[in-house]
Amino acid sequence: MLDYSQPINRAGPEAGQPRPQTGFNVLELVNLLWRRKIAIVGAALLGATLAVTVGKSLAPRYTATAQLYVDPRELQLVDRELTPRAQDVSGMSMVVESQARLITSNSVLLKVIQQANLDKDPEFGGGDGKTLMSSLLGLIGLQARAPSAAEQKEVQLAALDALNKHITIRKTEKSFIVDIEVWSTDPAKAAMLANTLTSAYLTESRNSQASAARRATNDLSGRLKELRERLRNAETVLATYKAQNNFVGTQDTLISDQQLSASNQRVAAARAATLDAQARFDQIEATRRTAADAGAIPEALQSPTIANLRAQYADARKKYAEQAGELGPRHPALRQTEKQVEDLKRTINEEIDRFAQSAKNDLTRARDYEASLNRALEAQKRQSVQLSQAAVRLRELEREADASRDVYQSFLKRSRETEEQESLNTSAARVIGEATMPQRRSFPPAMSLFAMIGFTFGALLAAFWFVVAEHIFSGAIAPRPARRERTPEPKRRERTPQPETASVPPTKTPIVSEAMLSHPIEAVAQAPPLVPDEKPLILVEKPLIARLQEADVIRTLGAILAAGAGTDLTRLGWPTLRPGFPLTTLLNALRDMRTAVARRTGGKAMPVVAMVGTGETTERSVTALNFALAAARDGNRVLMIDADHQAHNLSNKLNRSGKSEPNKLGWLSIGSKGAREIKTVNGISVLPVAESDAGKTTEAIRKAVAQARSTGGYDLVILDGPATPRSAAGRKLLDGIDAVVAVLPTSLDINDSMEEILTALGSAERKLVGVVLSELAPETQTRQRGRQYA
Repeated sequence: MLDYSQPINRAGPEAGQPRPQTGFNVLELVNLLWRRKIAIVGAALLGATLAVTVGKSLAPRYTATAQLYVDPRELQLVDRELTPRAQDVSGMSMVVESQARLITSNSVLLKVIQQANLDKDPEFGGGDGKTLMSSLLGLIGLQARAPSAAEQKEVQLAALDALNKHITIRKTEKSFIVDIEVWSTDPAKAAMLANTLTSAYLTESRNSQASAARRATNDLSGRLKELRERLRNAETVLATYKAQNNFVGTQDTLISDQQLSASNQRVAAARAATLDAQARFDQIEATRRTAADAGAIPEALQSPTIANLRAQYADARKKYAEQAGELGPRHPALRQTEKQVEDLKRTINEEIDRFAQSAKNDLTRARDYEASLNRALEAQKRQSVQLSQAAVRLRELEREADASRDVYQSFLKRSRETEEQESLNTSAARVIGEATMPQRRSFPPAMSLFAMIGFTFGALLAAFWFVVAEHIFSGAIAPRPARRERTPEPKRRERTPQPETASVPPTKTPIVSEAMLSHPIEAVAQAPPLVPDEKPLILVEKPLIARLQEADVIRTLGAILAAGAGTDLTRLGWPTLRPGFPLTTLLNALRDMRTAVARRTGGKAMPVVAMVGTGETTERSVTALNFALAAARDGNRVLMIDADHQAHNLSNKLNRSGKSEPNKLGWLSIGSKGAREIKTVNGISVLPVAESDAGKTTEAIRKAVAQARSTGGYDLVILDGPATPRSAAGRKLLDGIDAVVAVLPTSLDINDSMEEILTALGSAERKLVGVVLSELAPETQTRQRGRQYA
């Protein structure tokens, strides 16, 4: 198997080399310990005695525990609380943890120190105030100097630090219960401190709530005066503006709007009356003009005068008819009756004329009334338009006044609420278990445990001592393998950041281990010993290993699916990297190879990497293309050069794609104008091959690289080739590059392929930075399997 954890050594390992012998066996160890059993047991007993003595000398500690229930939901005493409450489980847990941290805050602990007088307790760094000097001064009747405020503060801080070390807060998992553990050398003091601590915490919690409510009340009250003045100014401006613009009315509508509505209704009624009078007048006139009976109009029929006249007229006609049959036409009585009939008829017509005149007068009056109402309505309309224009400013002032009123009322109400909340205790925390005086000490543990530990360590130390002494004084040391002297190197190369290797005749030696295929690691191997007849061996840095698999690529149908005006390297028909997967193993391995190249080149602006491989397949070109795509995906400006003057697979693909328009050609060229740089849509520029002669192609490539390096237009140059560089031109081309990446198709034998590449590289094998194992199926097999193309 291939193993890069060993140096590249072409000479086979020495056969029959003796293996180093190990030291004495387990049986000898057991015999040694059995011979020293009395001393070992004595040392164990001595260790147990020392351990018990140390345990007895330790000051005992007694731990008292008080249980506190901290409910984050608190009590719902008012509708609106000062702070929002946690609703989800995570939020409640954070509230409980915060309250548990508050128990050991300085404010709570200082209250405990003051209540328990811990600043005068020697256990907590204090004193009883009766020193030797104060006692001597008391004998002669003098009083010692009282401690200053700074000294008292220092004593309190020392007691605070000591008390903090005596307290342990434990929160029970998935509950709101907090255990407060306080230890002391006195069990009664431990219980007292635990209970005092819980009481101080509850008091501090209530005081903090009252203080928060008091601050909120003060802040709100401080704003009320300003808000009240702002509201008064807004209402004053609004009232003044209404008076100036005659905005008078009820709460809902203005008087002008009410008058306009009433006038509109009156105009409509007057127009209806005018139409009614016009219709009545037209009917009377039409009746008079026709031969019909004029008394058939509704007014005539309803008039009692006309009804009486018509009754008289009917009687007169009847009388005339009777006299006409009895008397002659010239009889005076008949003539008088006829005159009476005519007088009645004339009287009726005159009465009808009066109705017509009355209708005409009504029509005239209705028209005049309608006209006056229309004039008044027009005047009110003009006034309404003026008021509407002034109402824009009025509504703005009303909005300002309403907003100021709402804010003021909200602040006033909230101020009263917070003022009442000062005297309310909404905390749901309570003590569910007071601390009691502990009956057993918590430290040190039982003396039996001390004895057991001391016995065990004493026996182990004695056994270790006897084994070491046996090795040192009896010479029972395992023989070491004989090291052969290394011949000095005739001429060591200049030190570089990476180790180099010398060219050695090739043999069938395993180079890469199978485990390295999945775990590429960069390391420097230790050189095996050299015999005097062997050549000096220089270490080689183990190259990185990458695996190009089917899961890393996507296949296309060549230029059939190509879109756009430029050349798309992902549409050439070769399998290319899948888009949208920036954290794949392959991309990370390729990125590590580029990092290794940059490290070897010492920060050169534009390193040149050659992709070499064996066989007649296109897997080297496919790998070089994906290497360039991975670099371009990371933001590098990449230049690809087809350095295979024999197969020129990349150039053939670009020519068949039909996408190398003249407007996409760059300024670089190889050999002739026909092989100019092709700009692609992938951020990669490609220089196709143009010369068939190997020497001319090599010189053209070297000139193109030098020209690109001088202009600084690219970050990385990738050479697709040369193919298994056995020729002098290929070796000359490899001399001018910075790094080599070998492409090994898994369809061939990896060991043989790597041997062939290393042999062909010769002295350039020190530039090998990575190996790409191409696990892609060959093109013929891919077509036969009928894979699904993207």
